[in-house]
Amino acid sequence: MKETYYNKINKKLVLPTQQFIRQEKSGGIVLAITVIVALALANSPWRDMYFHFFEHHFGFIVDGKTYFNFTIEHWINDGLMSMFFFVVGLELKSEFIGGELREMKKVVLPIGAAVMGMIVPAAIYLIFNLGSDTTNGWGIPMATDIAFALAIIHVLGKSVPISAKIFLTTLAIVDDLGSVLVIAFFYTSQISMLNISIGFTFLLLMFIGNKMGIKNVLFYGILGICGVWAAFLMSGIHATIAAVLAAFMIPADSKIPELTFIARMRRQLNRFEKAESNDVRTLEHEQVEIISQVKAETVNAIPPLQRLEHGMHPLVSFIVMPIFALANAGVAFIDMDLSTIFSNNIAIGVCLGLLLGKPIGIMLSVWILTTLGLGKRAKSMTWQRILGLGFLASIGFTMSMFVTSLAFDDPYFHVQAKMGIFAASIIGGFIGYRLLKK
Repeated sequence: MKETYYNKINKKLVLPTQQFIRQEKSGGIVLAITVIVALALANSPWRDMYFHFFEHHFGFIVDGKTYFNFTIEHWINDGLMSMFFFVVGLELKSEFIGGELREMKKVVLPIGAAVMGMIVPAAIYLIFNLGSDTTNGWGIPMATDIAFALAIIHVLGKSVPISAKIFLTTLAIVDDLGSVLVIAFFYTSQISMLNISIGFTFLLLMFIGNKMGIKNVLFYGILGICGVWAAFLMSGIHATIAAVLAAFMIPADSKIPELTFIARMRRQLNRFEKAESNDVRTLEHEQVEIISQVKAETVNAIPPLQRLEHGMHPLVSFIVMPIFALANAGVAFIDMDLSTIFSNNIAIGVCLGLLLGKPIGIMLSVWILTTLGLGKRAKSMTWQRILGLGFLASIGFTMSMFVTSLAFDDPYFHVQAKMGIFAASIIGGFIGYRLLKK
């Protein structure tokens, strides 16, 4: 009876949850739900409680002195988002070593599309805002939200060829790299050279550990968080940059080679088959020991880079990003004065930068590169599909809102930028879906 009950729970709850988590589109779905929740809270009777919650300070007191005393919003944007950027760094390194970015000749088109898809939106924004106190927001429409874009791709299913998915994924990866560089060079505060020096010292230790063959994840975790991240947080350079740099220090090779792993697994399997068994549910001591050794060998066979990337991806997709959205996506429409939204050109600059700049930049880049013979377009990549992918790339939600938090201090500017992001993401997502569905 008890076993049947557990089987029902496993079949009805556990297995469906595991399947949902494994799907690439699931992260986008959870993110979308979180955005709706944030908007609902921001326009509910509890909106004051919602906004004030993220203004509470949290820090550490040692000998009567307070350290790292930041608001909850700051901890989310500089702390939790560092985990997101760490995974981005892991993915970038993985792609450079053995992925889509390994052979540049094969990815000229998406790389060019990503670059032009950042330059043109920034230029459109500056057309409307250059010379004003809103100029600093030029980086907002440059980013693409890969979670939402890929979620739509997966909803479309077989109507979108694999070449289109690879194009969009590669474009988003390069886009993430571009966003990291923009944040590093243009969205930093006053710099403390002492703390930067400390941060790079810890990075050097991680590099040395990598070259010495250290594969222990805990070693890199302690140096990366307590050393690199903490030093960069206090330096003035945005802490998320530390996460990307630390990710590139993670070893990409396994502790034991593949052939050695295969030989050891065969030996352990033979031992397990020959081991004396019993008639009860529990295993014999020798069997447990063999399985423990198999688990240890399996861990050693996976490079720390891929182990962390695989292990942290669900955490980032289903916890970090939703929390970020919950803290940043809330916009109070109640009693909103439309004249305030359009009192400057932030909203229109962000909206048109994303909605027009992304597809124009991507289409223009593909046309130039193919015309010059520097890139080759797959037969399945029709101009209509490229245009559809361009509109999907205009979904700049997560990264655009993150850059917004760095670009402006004025809360009214935040609201105006978010309105532009929402408008462009919804319209661009819908148009992209319709174009790719045909």
